[in-house]
Amino acid sequence: MAHPQSLGRSVRCAVITVSDTRTVESDRSGQIIQALLIAAGHQVQDYRIVPDEPDHIRRLCQTLAQQADVDGIILSGGTGIAPRDTTYDAVAALLEKTLPGFGEIFRSLSFQDIGSRAMASRAVAGVYQSTLIFSLPGSRKAVTLAMEALILPELPHLISLMQT
Repeated sequence: MAHPQSLGRSVRCAVITVSDTRTVESDRSGQIIQALLIAAGHQVQDYRIVPDEPDHIRRLCQTLAQQADVDGIILSGGTGIAPRDTTYDAVAALLEKTLPGFGEIFRSLSFQDIGSRAMASRAVAGVYQSTLIFSLPGSRKAVTLAMEALILPELPHLISLMQT
């Protein structure tokens, strides 16, 4: 349940899909994130698809965090343990404060749906230079779960906490 003091607050977000193969047309997870943000009254300030290259991901997050019109960044893809899954490593290295509960709760909810495979997710969230960052797995199901159960209910409140 969202906190009363943050209800109605619109958050300005950037959406990044990390993939070596997806295009704007085939990026269903990125489309879901954007649609859910907009339906909840938030703004999508930037949307990009980037290759799973840690330096590229890190630089883009740093650039977006410098922009005054971006309060939060939501990434999807690259959170597993395959050799090309480097999003977690790039994002975790940037975070000044982490939200361990996000990854813990996400994996717990995922476990209810997909079982023990949930342990392979390295979903993570935290703060970098007053910008809230969420890094999600790339599947449509995972993105929908994270957005609906965790991110959207708390997004305005978390942003307001950082700005007090």
